[in-house]
Amino acid sequence: MDEVKVVIAHSERATLRVGDVFLKVDSDQARLDREVEVMAVVPVPAPRVLWHKPSVLAISAVPGTVLGRIGRPSTSSPAAWAAAGAVVRELHDAPAPPWPGGGGQGIDELAAKLDEECEQLVRDGLLAANVVARNRRVADAALRPWTPVFIHGDLHITHVFADGDDITGIIDWSEGGQGDALRDLATLTLGHPEHLGDVVAGYGGDVDLDVVRAWWSLRALLVVRWLAEHGFDPFSPRGEADVLRARM
Repeated sequence: MDEVKVVIAHSERATLRVGDVFLKVDSDQARLDREVEVMAVVPVPAPRVLWHKPSVLAISAVPGTVLGRIGRPSTSSPAAWAAAGAVVRELHDAPAPPWPGGGGQGIDELAAKLDEECEQLVRDGLLAANVVARNRRVADAALRPWTPVFIHGDLHITHVFADGDDITGIIDWSEGGQGDALRDLATLTLGHPEHLGDVVAGYGGDVDLDVVRAWWSLRALLVVRWLAEHGFDPFSPRGEADVLRARM
């Protein structure tokens, strides 16, 4: 039997690798079902669904290595980052499925969740009140009407795989659906602002960089407490806390 490697694990889900097969175990069956639906229609390179049963989804491995990791400088070339931007553009230009992506929150829901999270971050002493307040103001620029497109919804840098200068696949489609294009661009470049220009060059067209930066603040504010509570370190160098402090 091939070695079983734990890729990621927390109280909601776990991903295991056995040879060239990834097994996703999820407490939310609806989330797994939705991921299968999304992967059936994505127009960009993605894993193949091998089989799925209650609570478990088996998918093929994607060749290459992750584009980078938050908290570490990326070793991928500027051309690879530009290629990632081009692939994201292809996704955004494709017909979107009928359901909302990225957790399904609209502007009002996002604003309410953000305010609640900001209060909790200060109350728990995880971040200084002035850092939270400054980033909450910056995040306002993202809370505006947008034209829904087909988004990944959680386009974390570790979900994008590259081989040299080519993008070989994007994984983890559980939040795919309709949403704000700039959310994807911001999530991809979170913690790697030096590559925003490369991504935008590959993406093409007019991109409001202030809104992308606003999404950096918004996303970081929303995930710091969750990461800390689930065994991850948002306070590592170049991590989410540093993203927020950089806005000061």
